[in-house]
Amino acid sequence: MNYKEQYAAYQAAIEAYLNNLFIGDKPYSKLYEAMRYSVLAGGKRIRPVLTLEFARLGGIDWHLALPYACALELVHNYSLIHDDLPCMDDDDLRRGKPTNHKVYGETLAVLAGDALQPEAFRLIATAPMMSAESRVEAIQVLARACGADGMVAGQVLDTVCDVRNEAGLTELNRLKTGVMISGAVELGCVASKMNGIMRAQAIEYADQLGLAFQIRDDMLDVVGDETVFGKPIGSDKEEGKITFVDVKGLDGCAKAVQECTDRAKAAVGNWPDRDFLWELADRMVGRIK
Repeated sequence: MNYKEQYAAYQAAIEAYLNNLFIGDKPYSKLYEAMRYSVLAGGKRIRPVLTLEFARLGGIDWHLALPYACALELVHNYSLIHDDLPCMDDDDLRRGKPTNHKVYGETLAVLAGDALQPEAFRLIATAPMMSAESRVEAIQVLARACGADGMVAGQVLDTVCDVRNEAGLTELNRLKTGVMISGAVELGCVASKMNGIMRAQAIEYADQLGLAFQIRDDMLDVVGDETVFGKPIGSDKEEGKITFVDVKGLDGCAKAVQECTDRAKAAVGNWPDRDFLWELADRMVGRIK
């Protein structure tokens, strides 16, 4: 399959898996509804796609890694729900739709996010066809990516600390965005029992891809089309946040995105089946949403 066909196959499998979660008639069904509202709101699904692709590259049927891939996607969506709250970024739109708390209220939005996180670990812990050792390692990978020294630390730097220089921004975005992309890749490596050399190269690919992704995100907050981007343009400036655009300028950011992309591609440059990873990286350079 070519890139578009493979990506579409991954997306279809991810959507089908996620659509089967949090269903049934319960006294607290409104919670399920709020969880599904965010989880099924669309998006590129880049993170779970990466998990599945690295599982495939590691030599297994990628369908077996769906619980790992979708577990990380649940955590990602919990973080978006909480990130949009008035006490955080106070955003009204996400993926072109009203944010969770705008639809369900702050209390239920918080609880929906709270519920998605443990449900993610349940998916890993009960993943069929995976060994106990694999499941334990996958839980460790996800916990490290989203915990106090990972994504949450990045959110603290973003909301509580006054980060204003390039080094600080690089660390902030590595923690807030990059570690979840690296975690997604590493979950695919764990699922397929990828060897240590390839796993290190995979993580380097992910680290560079994550930085390119965030720098491009900062650019889109300045030059993006809100109807395409799916969330307000200029929100960072309104909130007084310093971004890569402030310290590097748009031209400098464009150059940095290309440099990160080149390093990502070089990390897996000697892999015989690298075409999908290379095209995905290239598509990050000019993405508009």
